[in-house]
Amino acid sequence: MIVRLILGDQLNEKHSWFNRVEDKVCYVMMEMRQETDYVQHHIQKVIAFFRSMRSFHKTLVEKGHRVEYIQLDAPENEQDLCKNLTAILNQYKAEKFEYQLPDEYRLDQQLQEFAAQWDREVEVVDTEHFMTTRSTWATFYTGKKQRIMEFFYRKMRKDFHLLMSGDQPLGGQWNFDKNNRNQWRGTPEIPPAYTMETTDLLQLQEMLTSAGVLTLGTLDPKKFLFPCSRDESLKQLEYFKTHLLKHFGDYQDAMHTEEVNLFHSRISFALNTKMIAPLEVVNSVIDYYQAHTDEIALSQVEGFVRQIIGWREYMRGMYWSEMPNYAQMNVLNNHQALPQFFWTAATQMNCLHQSVKNSLDHAYAHHIQRLMITGNFALLAQVHPDAVDAWYLGIYADAIEWVQLPNTRGMSQWADGGMVATKPYVSAAAYIHKMSNYCNDCKYDRKKRIGADACPFNSLYWNFLDDKKQYFAKNNRMAMMLRLLEKIPAEELVQIKTRAHQIISNPDAY
Repeated sequence: MIVRLILGDQLNEKHSWFNRVEDKVCYVMMEMRQETDYVQHHIQKVIAFFRSMRSFHKTLVEKGHRVEYIQLDAPENEQDLCKNLTAILNQYKAEKFEYQLPDEYRLDQQLQEFAAQWDREVEVVDTEHFMTTRSTWATFYTGKKQRIMEFFYRKMRKDFHLLMSGDQPLGGQWNFDKNNRNQWRGTPEIPPAYTMETTDLLQLQEMLTSAGVLTLGTLDPKKFLFPCSRDESLKQLEYFKTHLLKHFGDYQDAMHTEEVNLFHSRISFALNTKMIAPLEVVNSVIDYYQAHTDEIALSQVEGFVRQIIGWREYMRGMYWSEMPNYAQMNVLNNHQALPQFFWTAATQMNCLHQSVKNSLDHAYAHHIQRLMITGNFALLAQVHPDAVDAWYLGIYADAIEWVQLPNTRGMSQWADGGMVATKPYVSAAAYIHKMSNYCNDCKYDRKKRIGADACPFNSLYWNFLDDKKQYFAKNNRMAMMLRLLEKIPAEELVQIKTRAHQIISNPDAY
């Protein structure tokens, strides 16, 4: 008998494992406290994973495959991957154990150690999901001084001939990022988010509560937006193409108090659990665009393609190239605690209240909310990157460490010293006002740097530049801001830093 392990983020129906039904093969899937407890997760994240796993199990059984599925509350569940595997391998008197390459370093190490101790044959196969291998990224950047994403993105476009005209980019330019920065002011109209019919969410929640699993956030079954099967994922992708794509690029960086989803696809959870594949997604979107060029501009599509074949594959490459050391990097030497309002949304700063509340309510926030609101504040407040990582990994349903860690510790917190981002993504209130309506109803004045009603982001921003200027002295992209810092009168800078230190010492008071 061959026992094959399927992890919770390996729900790929198209994997070659499933091309044939074999009597000698038993698949095993597990819901475990090991996975619910290694960080405090959002309730919707845990439910989305378990619901997707159960749906995948049902699909395999319907196709005739033998599957051993261990639910969280099963009496025989040891709540540990290796203990459960040992029991099943012994139960089936397995002659061979097979597993797909995990995408988290900790699971990769755990399975390597388990396989090394098992005295029978072991085979490791690819997940057949990504467009690149673990080593593609490192090979591409060998000998290069900088590992800028744009060049990797162009390679991907060329290699897979996506949005290309011969060997040149369609439209004559590679990147339309400058077209993707419009603020949404009520128009064009945003269609309602695509929702799936669900009947089992409360049952799953009750199981988790009975088991004593500690989660964060809230669950409203009517607002649950995560596809939990390949069929649901494809329907959500179709909805994006037909209803949202034509405005996606223009407003992909926008934020608004009355809109959670805007024109975003909301397929990251489906992608990261492998229910759908990146190349499949981008080809589908490009095909739709090419059939509707009269109503959809190239800039809308390029922004979407760049997120998936650029950032997503790039971040995975960075992760596997630099782990495990990457998870300990703290180049800026930040050590503050994460404010309590990250768990409650109880802050008078409207941008943070809105972004954190969205996250707690929906296990979701789009990339600019993550980068330029919550991440921006955490960096300006000089929070330890370990605390920031744990929050991001737990609160978002699509957060799996291979994609979360380099995005958070690298791009958002600059804890890697610029390996991902050539400059820290920090801003004062001006950027937040430019991209959102958050400042309109805020207690604080976005134009002030000092005073009780001054926006905390302003004093924190200039204080950060002053505190960390030695790290950026040779960074050309920071030169202009450092020159502006030097022009601030000494007396005013003292007042700015005094206010910033008050905020940093007690952020929950603001």
